[in-house]
Amino acid sequence: MFGLAGVISGAAIVFFAFIGFDIVATTAEETKNPQRDVPIGILGSLAIVTVLYSAVSLIVTGVRSYKDIDPNSAAPLADAFKAAGVSWMPDLISIGACIGLVVVAMILMLGQTRVAFAMARDGLLPRPLAKVHPTFGTPYRITIVTGIAVAALAGFVDLSTLAHLVNIGTLFAFMLVSIGVVVLRRTRPDLPRGFRTPVAPLVAAVSTLMCFYLMLNLTGDTWIRFLAWMAIGVVVYFLYGRRHSRLGAAREQQVTAGE
Repeated sequence: MFGLAGVISGAAIVFFAFIGFDIVATTAEETKNPQRDVPIGILGSLAIVTVLYSAVSLIVTGVRSYKDIDPNSAAPLADAFKAAGVSWMPDLISIGACIGLVVVAMILMLGQTRVAFAMARDGLLPRPLAKVHPTFGTPYRITIVTGIAVAALAGFVDLSTLAHLVNIGTLFAFMLVSIGVVVLRRTRPDLPRGFRTPVAPLVAAVSTLMCFYLMLNLTGDTWIRFLAWMAIGVVVYFLYGRRHSRLGAAREQQVTAGE
């Protein structure tokens, strides 16, 4: 599939390569000056990687026509250089790809442990999981649980399915964040806000629409798995998280006091 439709379909898949940037936000508590460092970290790294990705795309399509690149190949970039007679480049690209995959997996696990740590600290997950290591100051219990879960998924689910699930889950999370920004600005204008975004409602609306459009370009099987996973999360929330959440309990007390 070529043209604009192919670009959009490819964006819904290659989006996986960009989701590591939100990990900077999840580790904001561990930075000395988050108001300054987090935006610089996200926007700066995003700009660098976008330039590199664009340069690679221009080079590979210059080496070989995009119509001659096999879309079903496991390593189309390496195949393009091999067809061009650059015999040493495929090995170098394969090594770089392996290193990149490992790094991305580790970064995503770092972000997941911090999100789960915050949930356990609030009570949405069992609070013992929020225990911090006495020496290293890291949430070691939730890190161990996350590592076991990731290893199990890697052993029983193929990479393509996992990539699509990560994509649709992240896009949906970005949608909720974009909507939540606008809702909270209207319902809770009193909250302290360390970050400001120009024309926030417009940015949030465009972000929501683009994320949803990219989600629509994913496969039907991915949507089924996503809805099933969401259903499991909703069940866990209503059976456990809602009753144990400290934030929820505090809000109920405020409502009761106001009445």
